[in-house]
Amino acid sequence: MEHNITSVWKGKNRFETELDGHTIVIDTDVEAGGEDAGPRPKKLLLVAAADCSGMDIVSLLRKMRIEVSNLKIHVSGNARDEDPKYYTEMKVVYEFTGKDLPLPKLERIVELSFDKYCGVIGLFLKAIPVSYEIKVNEE
Repeated sequence: MEHNITSVWKGKNRFETELDGHTIVIDTDVEAGGEDAGPRPKKLLLVAAADCSGMDIVSLLRKMRIEVSNLKIHVSGNARDEDPKYYTEMKVVYEFTGKDLPLPKLERIVELSFDKYCGVIGLFLKAIPVSYEIKVNEE
């Protein structure tokens, strides 16, 4: 499956991309020559990892009939100080909230997302170390 996008320069450091009927604006802060009109591209990689995995997890929770009242996914990436400033490692923390949540099943769900389903994390895993942690909050 091939995906294609076109990003259009809108002046200074601002770019706009039409994606699935939505406009995404990417920019830098004023100090870097932008207008702070949108998020930074590198941080969007972290968003893509969190949300790709999150969609897998929500789907698997439904299939396993596990009800959670909340799911938060925290992602941190450590980037190099020198150019190119790419991420050298990443950590994903899955924070589930609910009543009597089955930890072994949650661990299996996260493992499936990491090892089988999430293409974004799969790509990261080919390039850098990626770890995860599971936290469970009882209601």
